[in-house]
Amino acid sequence: MAKIDIGLSMLHCLGEPFSNLCERLRIAPVNYIELVDDGWHTLDKAKVKTLGEIAESYSLVYTLHSPFADINIAAPAEDMRNFVLKRLDRSMDFARELECRIVVFHPGFRTGISSFYPEMDWKNNIASVRKLLELARKCEVNIAIENCPEPFGFLLKDVKQFSRFFNELEEEIGLVLDVGHSNINGQTREFIETFGDRIVHIHAHDNDRKHDLHLGVSFGTVDWKQFAEDIKGTVFSGLVIVESINHLEESIVTLRKLLI
Repeated sequence: MAKIDIGLSMLHCLGEPFSNLCERLRIAPVNYIELVDDGWHTLDKAKVKTLGEIAESYSLVYTLHSPFADINIAAPAEDMRNFVLKRLDRSMDFARELECRIVVFHPGFRTGISSFYPEMDWKNNIASVRKLLELARKCEVNIAIENCPEPFGFLLKDVKQFSRFFNELEEEIGLVLDVGHSNINGQTREFIETFGDRIVHIHAHDNDRKHDLHLGVSFGTVDWKQFAEDIKGTVFSGLVIVESINHLEESIVTLRKLLI
């Protein structure tokens, strides 16, 4: 069976000062950590230096969630897209310095003028992903794109959209399966069955099938036993990152029992 490791996203403390994040890293119950390059934890040279020292002292391995607040790679204005790509490029550069195993990013989303320009968002999204792949090769990092949740206006939420995306992109890029997000549209099994060979990273959290609550694993409606059985039947070999905002240790224990 492929090797699966459990990690922890620092999303749960995004509202806390960076100093709190550092203290949490020093007592983390796992060695694999997903940093979030946003909010008070937005990376800069000083933070990267500190995070690198903590990783070395505590044997941590990082992945990185690129910034997502107000980040739209499908933005209709070219100057805005260029700014967004520059911001994501900076994030990837910091990921390289931190030796991150993977960098996660979100697809673009529709705006208030999308209805006036059919397909423009979709084309912009494809073009931006190609540019991000080019920048990632330059930064020598691996990037992957995440399925986003209903009811928000993201362009890539369901299996049909991702199938079209992969076909039209004509380049190789990994999929970050967000189980909480796929649970809302009831497609977790379908995502695994359809893209089992493309899934390179997994976000694990729970919800009520209606709202993106980021509950602890097994504190919502996700069928985690079925998920574990399905993912172990694929070629997946990588990290399952707990992206809950509560019940962190319980979530880690549950996933270890199911997957390792």
